[in-house]
Amino acid sequence: MSSAEMKTNEFAGISNQDWQARKEAAVARGQGNVAPVYTERALGSEIWDVEGNRYIDFGTGIAVCSAGHCHPKITAAVSEQLEKFSHTCVMVTPYDSMVRLAEKLNELAPGSSSKKSIFVTTGAEAIENAVKIARAHSGRRGVIAFNGGYHGRTNMTMGLTGKITPYKNLFGPFPAEIYHAPFPIEYHGVSVADALKGIDNLFKCDIAPSDVAAIIVEPVQGEGGFYPAPVEFLQALRALCDEHGILLIIDEVQSGFARTGKLFCSEYAGVEADLMTIAKGMANGFPIAAVVGKAEVMDAPMPGGLGGTYAGSPLGCAASLAMIDVIAEEDLAAGAQRIAAAFDKRLKELQSRYPETIGHIRTSHGAMMAIELVKNGDAEQPDAELTKALIGHAYENGLALLSCGARGNVIRFLPALNISDALINEGLDILERCFEDLLQ
Repeated sequence: MSSAEMKTNEFAGISNQDWQARKEAAVARGQGNVAPVYTERALGSEIWDVEGNRYIDFGTGIAVCSAGHCHPKITAAVSEQLEKFSHTCVMVTPYDSMVRLAEKLNELAPGSSSKKSIFVTTGAEAIENAVKIARAHSGRRGVIAFNGGYHGRTNMTMGLTGKITPYKNLFGPFPAEIYHAPFPIEYHGVSVADALKGIDNLFKCDIAPSDVAAIIVEPVQGEGGFYPAPVEFLQALRALCDEHGILLIIDEVQSGFARTGKLFCSEYAGVEADLMTIAKGMANGFPIAAVVGKAEVMDAPMPGGLGGTYAGSPLGCAASLAMIDVIAEEDLAAGAQRIAAAFDKRLKELQSRYPETIGHIRTSHGAMMAIELVKNGDAEQPDAELTKALIGHAYENGLALLSCGARGNVIRFLPALNISDALINEGLDILERCFEDLLQ
């Protein structure tokens, strides 16, 4: 009997609830999980748990497996790399795949400026390093972020994040010289003018623009509720930064790599970032992240000032190079638009049945979609309880979903960009039945 067969036999018959009990006894409660579903295998847009239950995956590990689970080209690239070596440390004895990936990202990043890249392991690390680079280049200290923004769970990125629970609660104090401004959300009555006035108020009351190193913004807020930044807002931020010598950091960690129907979401606004952070979908499940930026900005830190032991993992580099090929070969950007159109039609039909419950549908930016649940059709009456119940009921019926939003009342949809129409409709049929079950 092989070791794999012995392991399978050892754990055979252990249920999801058994594993959940063991997890709660062994793992700190702060590292929670959405559902007591323990994955045994996954392929494409489907997951099977340890009990043999099947789930349609509308979450893809939080926008990570954008080419579907176990994509053959990406699996083959990683397997080939693993047979050569798994780690040497890019800062000790580097490897060609890292250089080739940097060259490719520099070529693909929006804008005409000459670019350079660095590699790290997580999106939060990418954000931290972008702030370091911005401060090194500008000689300034302040950073402006936005209400509802999410940038990570490290101390710096928690400080940048504009959402308290669960990310910042109990964890202060946070780094100084971080300031927050309103984010424009038409559904909640915050206009572009309101958001820009908020920044102007910061300049008048809290920090002079000459002391601001960077403004950081998500082109679509992720954890904050999947609110797209209006094109005119991103363009105004670019102009504001240019006026005051401030660097613009665009956080494409969740919105990048064809997720929104373009390779990078900032392309909708025709805006070139000074620094862009990327992760999640760039390697289809293998840990790697990067900062890509204007060459003269990226070169501000001294040698040794940037990096990390696992930064630019050779497995991650191999996966990311393969993922870039898959995006082009399978036209995953067009896939994201196809998915958005299919969801938009079905979600509007669902909204017509529950107009007092589904307050807003967001399908304008490819396969980064959401519905906002409210009471009595009122945007100011969020229904977090129903949102939680629907997520739980969806898992019970074979659909993997995620929530988000500063008020906990948004269901987000992040399917693989090559998911079939049949699986889209099957998953949305399940969602519809969940609404019927809970709102009849």
